[in-house]
Amino acid sequence: MAVSAFFVIVMCNILIAALRKLPSDEVRIPIFIVIIASFVTIVDLVMKAYLPSVYSFLGVWIPLIVVNCIVLGRAEAFAYRNTVWLSAGGGRGAGGVYAGSVVGRAGLRGWVGGGRVQFLGATLISVPAFYSRPNVLLLFPGAFSLFWLIIAGSQAMNRRIAGRHAAQVASVKEAM
Repeated sequence: MAVSAFFVIVMCNILIAALRKLPSDEVRIPIFIVIIASFVTIVDLVMKAYLPSVYSFLGVWIPLIVVNCIVLGRAEAFAYRNTVWLSAGGGRGAGGVYAGSVVGRAGLRGWVGGGRVQFLGATLISVPAFYSRPNVLLLFPGAFSLFWLIIAGSQAMNRRIAGRHAAQVASVKEAM
């Protein structure tokens, strides 16, 4: 899934940057959606033809890349306003961060919920036998709960950093 989204983001950024001066503002977003849907269809068909085992597992999720706001937002905010080379680099960066995020969350979920992290059937990391796995993390509610915990932890860390920064600014102002 991460590789598919990476490919779609990079290719859409390149094509939208190359065509950025052609469409008017009235039809820009529908054109972006058609471009995104075209690359997702390419990914879907290639995966179906050359990776049938992966496609049988991910097939239902691949079309959801079309409605992924990351792809459309990236096209609107960056690729439409920049050159092909900058957009290709920006697409690689955004796609890489997205892919890393997906792989990281999947690995954490598999490790905590399933007791092991696997890649292509090989176990990379496993927990000790005495660890009682919360299997609910392997289900959709568990995945959303884990995602919520990651977001909550990130926000708490950001507030803490912002509080420290505000305290430093206040101490500098008092010293003046």
